[in-house]
Amino acid sequence: MRQRLGRIGLPYLLLLPALLLELLIHLVPMVVGIVMSFKQLTQFFIRDWSSAPWTGLGNYHLAVDFSAPVGQSLLNSFWVTCAFTILAVGLSWLVGTTAAIMMQDAFRGRGLLRAAFLLPYALPVYAAVITWSFMFQRDTGLVNHIIHDQLHLTSDRPFWLIGDNSFAALVTVSVWRSWPFAFLTLTAGLQNIPRELYEAAAMDGAGVWQQIRRITLPSLRPVNLVLVLVLFLWTFNDFNTPYVLFGKSAPEASDLISIHIYQSSFVTWNFGAGSAMSVLLLLFLLLVTSVYLFITSRRRGADD
Repeated sequence: MRQRLGRIGLPYLLLLPALLLELLIHLVPMVVGIVMSFKQLTQFFIRDWSSAPWTGLGNYHLAVDFSAPVGQSLLNSFWVTCAFTILAVGLSWLVGTTAAIMMQDAFRGRGLLRAAFLLPYALPVYAAVITWSFMFQRDTGLVNHIIHDQLHLTSDRPFWLIGDNSFAALVTVSVWRSWPFAFLTLTAGLQNIPRELYEAAAMDGAGVWQQIRRITLPSLRPVNLVLVLVLFLWTFNDFNTPYVLFGKSAPEASDLISIHIYQSSFVTWNFGAGSAMSVLLLLFLLLVTSVYLFITSRRRGADD
């Protein structure tokens, strides 16, 4: 009996350190942040934030009052983040899928190309984004040197890190960093597709595009369901890329909600309002994730 209990309890005992770390690193700060969102926590209460007065839902009302400047700026940041996420995730998936399919068949130098494709994912984010910030410089950057000096696609050297062009620069850097992860994940998924399916399809007269449409994409559907969700959560919450690329104050066209919450908390010193915005962001992501998992599970049940 003791041996049986030991076998049953051993997995839970091994998981205990991970559960304790998860509690300390994620759950405790999350609870503290939720408590802070109900307080009028400003720079005057930094030394003893527990003494800050309670405001109830005041911070949440301030954040969702879209007729006021604070609510309007948050709403604008939300739509910018949605557009950025759709473009970045879509392009990352498209490029990663294309590269994975091209690397599916064995040829000389395939291993070297695969390793080269993974370099953006392996580079430290700060080093990679700082390099891109130098490349986007107006007068000395490589991007303007190519599109203006070499290809003559623009009449003047555009600004990439300020103004409306900053959105295109942000999407470019995000796609460059994210598509290798999609490539790696889809490459692993392609290994489980039997080659006999492609051979039988070729004998039946199916072309390359028909094989991709009828065999590759349907076989990769379970992988894509997880991949798209992970890319969405990573991209929507991305803070490092815009912060390193633009600094503490991002242009309005690239004002992602992560940077907006940072500015509300650490630039204007209104930690209560910033915490309320963070909680609203958490609830939105939980809602989107729940709906996504519900729809995908219904579709899997219908397919089965």
